[in-house]
Formats: sequence, structure tokens, C-alpha cells
Amino acid sequence: MNFLSHFYFERQNPNDYIVMGVVLPDLIKNANKEWNLNPQKDEYLYRDVPEYDSILTGWKRHLEVDRLFHNSDFFKEQTAILKQLILPVLHIGPVKPFFLAHIALELVLDHLLLTQDEVNADHFYHQLGQANSPSLSGFLRLAKLPDQPRFDLFLGSFISSRYVFSYEKMENITYSLNRICMRLWSEPFTESQKELLNEQLEQFKKQLQHNYLHIFDQINRELNKNNF
Repeated sequence: MNFLSHFYFERQNPNDYIVMGVVLPDLIKNANKEWNLNPQKDEYLYRDVPEYDSILTGWKRHLEVDRLFHNSDFFKEQTAILKQLILPVLHIGPVKPFFLAHIALELVLDHLLLTQDEVNADHFYHQLGQANSPSLSGFLRLAKLPDQPRFDLFLGSFISSRYVFSYEKMENITYSLNRICMRLWSEPFTESQKELLNEQLEQFKKQLQHNYLHIFDQINRELNKNNF
């Protein structure tokens, strides 16, 4: 799941550090895809500082939500539907259909949460700003983040740009998909492919928008059952 989908489960959580924790794994990967942190493997390091403990709690929730989502029937069914819709887009070029369908589904879910007012993106950014503090730096130092200044620069830009607001428009979802694919391929799509992809994502959204919250309800029940 993407940023706003993870935030959905914490949208009423007053703890800014837990909110930071639930999106921190994706923030780190966006800052540098080669960074691999696993603070959950050394929990004892973080337990004595409340802020560290809260970030770790959010981090572990992120991992559990992703596990539940990627193993759900919803994920399998919707990626299969989207894969069929985008196959005509990918008749040329290097991008693999399942790879694109996986990422596109997650971005479309964020789009729906934002445009249907299921999450408050202003509040999301406020909480990230509150948690962008020496406590976050201390947590990442213990987790052996390779380059703190680089991450600080990325996080500051992520917060100030308020990038997730761009998800309100489907063409920006297409733009984001193109940028993500450019990490792997220099020219993933032609201009005509981008236009067709945008049309297919709009079609996909129409069939998804009436029942997409079911997966959030399902995951929420599992989180409560497992005391996450």
C-alpha cells in the first residue's frame, strides 16, 4: 500500500510518531531504493525511548498491513483486472504488466481515499512535520540509516511539496507511474502509451470506487484481531 492507504489506518491516531512510523519504510525506499532497514529485528534498542517505541510500532504496522494486503483476495483479483486493462498499453516497451498493475492499484487506492475525503492530507502532513524531529533522527541512527543528511533533505522536500495532493488528478497518477518505472527503464512509455494508460486507469477507478473500502475494513479487522 502507498502513503495515504497506510495513513488511513492511523487517521484518528493522535500519536505523530506512530503516523511517521507507518509511512517511514516507504519514505526510506523513496529516498534510496538500496537502503534496507530492519529495526523490527532489534526491538530492544528502541523500547526505552517513548518516541522510538512509537516509531517502531508504526513501522511494524506498516509491515503487517502490507503483508495482509498483498496476501488478500482483493489484491489478487484487482491486479488481475487491472492487468487485463493495461495489456493494450504495454504491447511495446519494457514494462511488465503485473509490475505496473501492482503499483497502479496502490496509487489508485490513494487517489480514491483522497478524492472521496476518507483521509485528511493536511492532517497527514501536519503529523509528519511534528514527527520530523531529533527523535526521528535518533531512531534512524540506531537503525543504521546509511546517509542521514540525504534522508533529511528528501523528507523535508516530501513534506514541503505536499506531493500526495497531486493524487487528486488521475493524470498525475500516470505521471507518478512513469517516474517509478524510470527507476528501472530509461524510457518506459511513449506519449501515446501514457495517454492510453490514463484512460485505462480512469476506467479501472470507476469499477473500483464503489467497493474499495472493503479491503480497508478487512485489514482493520485483522489488525485488531492480532493486536496491531
